[in-house]
Amino acid sequence: MSAPAIPQLRGRDPADVPLDEFDVSHPWLYWTDGIWPYFARLRAEDPVNYCKASPFGPYWSVTKYKHIMEVEAAPEIFSSEPAITLQDNPEDLPIETFIAMDPPRHDDQRKAVQPAVAPRNLAKLEPLIRERISRILDELPVGETFNWVDRVSVELTTQMLATLFDFPFEDRRRLTFWSDATTAIPGPTAVVATREEQFAAIQECMQYFLGVWKERAAGAPGNDFISMLAHNPATQNMSSMEYLGNLILLIVGGNDTTRNSLSGGVLFLNQNPSEYDKLRADHGLIPSMVSEIIRYQTPVVAMRRTATQDTILAGKHIRKGEKVMLWYVSGNRDEEAIDNADAFIIDRERPRQHLSFGFGIHRCMGNRLAEMQLRVTWEEVLKRFSFVEVVGEPERTFSSLIRGYTQMPVRLHPL
Repeated sequence: MSAPAIPQLRGRDPADVPLDEFDVSHPWLYWTDGIWPYFARLRAEDPVNYCKASPFGPYWSVTKYKHIMEVEAAPEIFSSEPAITLQDNPEDLPIETFIAMDPPRHDDQRKAVQPAVAPRNLAKLEPLIRERISRILDELPVGETFNWVDRVSVELTTQMLATLFDFPFEDRRRLTFWSDATTAIPGPTAVVATREEQFAAIQECMQYFLGVWKERAAGAPGNDFISMLAHNPATQNMSSMEYLGNLILLIVGGNDTTRNSLSGGVLFLNQNPSEYDKLRADHGLIPSMVSEIIRYQTPVVAMRRTATQDTILAGKHIRKGEKVMLWYVSGNRDEEAIDNADAFIIDRERPRQHLSFGFGIHRCMGNRLAEMQLRVTWEEVLKRFSFVEVVGEPERTFSSLIRGYTQMPVRLHPL
């Protein structure tokens, strides 16, 4: 897929654009961090908005918290099949993944890998995560400018992925590459320049993990994702496209949410120095701050559902087969659901009230692992540094699926 043309919204005041011309799916709006006035207007004037023309066809935008929750709570009406992105899966790569399935297939395949992030296993992982983040932080150059995204956010999450997949530690950055290549819009700023390069990267991932599957299936059951898939009756006979789809889901899911929240938290504290002061004065605020970072970042921008029947949502008539986009990034800024939603406040009364992990049957199964990695990271950061200072403009990901960062120049100040 090549990058769509620059949107018609560019250079126009959001207040003057007719609502039927709002296409909030364009990556440019997220790359420039310019999406907020569009969503604010949609929530206020047309919270279930019909976009009649986008690069991938017409779709409905659901932008308010309560309406997103209503859709998520009705999977029999709003299906996750055939895809959870606005774009359908390409015909030359018909992958299947349990996040884009409905029950019972979704439930059976999800349960196969759920034990890897169950509370008992997380308790065992926490000391390992603390050891790794401590080593990463101790190796950082104090007083010098470096890219926090690469040295900290990517490195920690890639190490965690290698553990969850029992992947060769020295080759762990291949997991990062496959994750980035899968979610990228090919172009000069992406890790893949062309659709052909993207396809080749996905094929490379597939071929590697086919070999791992054969090895793990022949061995004793283990606690890694591949072994769980290979030995569970619900998944051991799945097709190669299902295997590839679930691989990509687990790699991206284990990478992007934590990685971009690790970077976003540094940026938000710099943008809100009074909140950084609160944190320095009271390290007990870390757990609530972690939830606020995840809300404010909203690493997964949106997910799609497809209407299985004619229905009505917020007074709008949605027809069978129409695409419905759930804009989590907008729901997390809904003032009707969250007080002072546009503000970053680390000691909120109900910090875990957000949509970043989804809701209902598709709620992110790794949410506790993501929270734990962020909590442990900030516990260790505050032991070492008085200030993680952002010293330049961050560079954002060109995507309307993942709200992330590619560069964030920082300088560390010791205690």
